[in-house]
Amino acid sequence: MVRPMPTALSADEIRDANTRYHDVAADHYDSKWGIDFGEMGASQVSAKVRKALGREPDRYARSLEIGSGTGYFTLNLMRAGLVEHATCSDISPGMLATLRANAERLGLEVHTEAADAEQLPFEDDSFDLVLGHAVLHHIPDLGRAFAEFGRVLAPGGTLLFAGEPSRYGDRLARVPKRVAGELAPLWRRAIGAGPAPPAPEGEENAALEAVVDIHAFAPAELARVARDAGLEDVRVSGEELLANWFGWANRTLESSANPDEVPWAWRQYAYRGYLLLQELDRRLLESRLPAAVFYNLMLAARKPPA
Repeated sequence: MVRPMPTALSADEIRDANTRYHDVAADHYDSKWGIDFGEMGASQVSAKVRKALGREPDRYARSLEIGSGTGYFTLNLMRAGLVEHATCSDISPGMLATLRANAERLGLEVHTEAADAEQLPFEDDSFDLVLGHAVLHHIPDLGRAFAEFGRVLAPGGTLLFAGEPSRYGDRLARVPKRVAGELAPLWRRAIGAGPAPPAPEGEENAALEAVVDIHAFAPAELARVARDAGLEDVRVSGEELLANWFGWANRTLESSANPDEVPWAWRQYAYRGYLLLQELDRRLLESRLPAAVFYNLMLAARKPPA
């Protein structure tokens, strides 16, 4: 049983909070998280899929993304030639509207469907790949959701989720966030930036942000949810340790400043430093350390053949 983070909200209230929060966040989500749909984005997403599977990925004729947001995973997988026909679902109509705009700009054709992951509006055995990125920790009833994932997967199909917070890794990430928060005033003075203006989503969405993340996972718990849904060949791995510490420290600093006043040189340092440490994690740490110490967990599994 995956243990949720403490929350006083009911499952319906959590779903409503996720819908409202992500609807408002949709317009500036890509810029906030530096989402890229160019060669770098396609390369990053392909690498995550490769690591999650532990092998070179297949080419998938029919994919379904759960909690697709603005399209980071699916659109980049299509650009990389790994997905042919894509369906993207999300509880947030606002996110799907931004995804459709991104797909149109990229010249990609994607079907979108506003849907709750715990009650998918698709026929049995409809997809060769069911995937998601940073979505499982938002879903109230994971057992019910995984039963749906298994139902819509075709026999022999692949399940793949990445970007899920590890319980221990999440605790470790609090350290660079706290230190960066304390240093933020000195950092702003050093780069000549003023404090950040009020968030565009307003006070209500800032409050919602505190309740939309309801799970952090131990690797064994995440694997158990997949096995309980009848999936096999379950694999849970970890991703990003040094890159995560570096990234969260920089995001904390940057979020404290007026974005128009953060120098280009700093942004280049933060971006290139993150990529360098991400590669260091991949080459030296991810194959040697337990999955639980990493900030991100990745899950891959397969539906048994007919």
